[in-house]
Amino acid sequence: MSIIVSDIRLPFGSSDNDAVTEALKLLKASASLLSFSDIHKVSYDLRHGKTTKVFSVELEFENEEQIIKRNDSPNVKLRAKAAMPSPCGQTGLNAPPAVIGFGPAGLFAALILARNGYRPVIFERGGAMPERDRSVDRFFGGGRLDLSSNIQFGEGGAGTYSDGKLTTRINDARCQLVLDILRDFGAEREMLVKAKPHIGTDRLKSIVTAIREEIILLGGSVHFLNPIREFKSRNGRLTGLIDSFGEYHETDVAVLAIGHSARDTFEMLLKSGITLIPKPFSVGVRAEHLQSDIDAALYNSYAGSDMLPPGEYSLARREGGRGCYSFCMCPGGYVVAAASEEGGIATNGMSFHSRSGVNSNAAICVSVEPSDFDSMHPLAGIEFQRKIERAAFAAAGECDKGIVQLYGDFLQNRPSSGTGRVQPTYPRGFGFYDINRLLPEFVCRMIKDSMPYFGRRLRGFDAYDTVFTAPETRTSSPVRIPRNVNMMSEDLYGLIPCGEGAGYAGGIVSAAVDGIRAAEAIMNIYAPLR
Repeated sequence: MSIIVSDIRLPFGSSDNDAVTEALKLLKASASLLSFSDIHKVSYDLRHGKTTKVFSVELEFENEEQIIKRNDSPNVKLRAKAAMPSPCGQTGLNAPPAVIGFGPAGLFAALILARNGYRPVIFERGGAMPERDRSVDRFFGGGRLDLSSNIQFGEGGAGTYSDGKLTTRINDARCQLVLDILRDFGAEREMLVKAKPHIGTDRLKSIVTAIREEIILLGGSVHFLNPIREFKSRNGRLTGLIDSFGEYHETDVAVLAIGHSARDTFEMLLKSGITLIPKPFSVGVRAEHLQSDIDAALYNSYAGSDMLPPGEYSLARREGGRGCYSFCMCPGGYVVAAASEEGGIATNGMSFHSRSGVNSNAAICVSVEPSDFDSMHPLAGIEFQRKIERAAFAAAGECDKGIVQLYGDFLQNRPSSGTGRVQPTYPRGFGFYDINRLLPEFVCRMIKDSMPYFGRRLRGFDAYDTVFTAPETRTSSPVRIPRNVNMMSEDLYGLIPCGEGAGYAGGIVSAAVDGIRAAEAIMNIYAPLR
């Protein structure tokens, strides 16, 4: 156990030691009784024309409960350490559990299972990290799209080529376990104590690889470039899997962690009798600004200080039951080509650990409801996304160039003739086109109505030369796969729909947490294999 003292507000240049001293003062506790201290989180309050450094401090004492009793402040809380799950199930397994998909959900599910003696067998449609990196680099450099290994598919999942954000809105004790595991495998402590922690795509790659190596060391196995094509069952219970080579793999239980872009797998699930429910998601554009402009708007006179990280923002507006918001903001980052099918264009954002790029970018997205789809078919959301992506490909001259338009020209419904101060970072080059002709009218209208509001919140956000690159369509899964209280599929016992692709997570941490929960569900029923 430890004590977290939060909302410690100190001057801009204050040190970690200053925060610990202030925490002890607030607790009325002596430093001589302290057995451990650390900075739990640190952020900056930029309101009211000045910058304040805000700390949360973690402290350990021998008499923690007594200290808590004499402090009734809401900023003082007792915190239990994140615990590694352990098995309690008694049912014997006929074969190792399977994990289908090796993004954050599948990765953490497999790691927890491996550490507890279950020797999971993992199936990933994409390649291992080195091969995936080569495929992505070739595509960014103008080569052909690899349909197996790309921004969406391969070891680490879509989150590996992102900003590596570790923020989440879920309140689950497993979040700390996720951060602890990432730190054990190479994430820097400095990153994890920030109020908005991130790792960066370059650091995530080595962390993901190290986790895979431990899984194998503990008896697990990984089958890359090998998606699952069919489930076998008897009396409503899973009995095995058929892989892409036609080989049969016996298993009693499988974690289905396929990610939000495994469209052919969604089709296979539907044909297999697995219920899929259309769910809301969002579509829009990637907006790029100069990072220096974002820093100036956020930090005012403190902009440029080495003590401050590249500025990041979160913007949202609602009107008429529909939302427009920034998503996956990447300070000092790059807009990337995120297609996973031929004949379509999709964008995403990415930044490295240093966040040292000239531009910032974020998706500016508008919520889409199943009622906006062309039909009530379970996969109508996929067709909604695909229609936009194919229209962008056609507009680009049937190539993979980015579709670019300045915000000021977007307002006027006319293609841009050139760029201003902000240069697009889309890696395959770009062409100018009127994005109003690609996205649904209600999406464009909502973006146009919201940008001036965002500009009032963040000075210069609605500048004429803000670069829009389209389309952003892969914000989240277009389907949800129902599961019961044991996390099993309602249609096939032994199948555990999990993570972002199944509609139960949004981001690295929440997907990893759902993967841990999936492993726990297995361990609550089945005994280890060892």
